[in-house]
Amino acid sequence: MIEEKDTTPADKDGKYEFEIHYSGREVACHVEKIQNKLMVRIDNNIEAELTIQEDGCLVQTGGNDLADSAVDYIKKRILG
Repeated sequence: MIEEKDTTPADKDGKYEFEIHYSGREVACHVEKIQNKLMVRIDNNIEAELTIQEDGCLVQTGGNDLADSAVDYIKKRILG
């Protein structure tokens, strides 16, 4: 049996798809959550990696620079 402390960062692991307002238009956003990493692909040409910190904040750790508003929206959609 897996201890709950081992599954807490992974409780919403999986693939997510939703629309996001980016660069003045609504585009497709695909996010894959694996443990404390979010692999983000927006409009099939923007890719970024976000890391969930222990305090729940998201920090961009790779890829194309995303606007803070986009990061906040992704956090709300994935983490609640």
